[in-house]
Amino acid sequence: MPVASSKVRVRYAETDKMGVAYHANYFVWFEVARCDLLRVFGETYRNLEAEGIYLPVVEAHCKFVSPARYDDQLNITTKANLKSQVRVEFSYKLERDKDHHLLATGRTIHASTDTHGKPQRLPKRLHTLLT
Repeated sequence: MPVASSKVRVRYAETDKMGVAYHANYFVWFEVARCDLLRVFGETYRNLEAEGIYLPVVEAHCKFVSPARYDDQLNITTKANLKSQVRVEFSYKLERDKDHHLLATGRTIHASTDTHGKPQRLPKRLHTLLT
């Protein structure tokens, strides 16, 4: 199964007064990593949407282990797993790059829909990559 590794640096605007990254930013970083994994598959959201395939988030989870802080270089490892004909789960492992200290784990589940939000099967090429 393909894996992507993404680098993100915690920006000052993403932190509170104590220099700790605000929790909602983890989901933004997960999206960066998810897009990188799609590129490993030879896909982009732009190309999928041009075909009328959308992958909205239907579930999101993050377990915070240790805080990310201003100017930390982060490494996010991302994997994908087919849950059904219309659902895919992305899992994330977020570590501080310099010492590989685990900061968070997470997952998002996405439904494959058409332009009207109606569930539809994932494209065969993605289905094949995820099985």
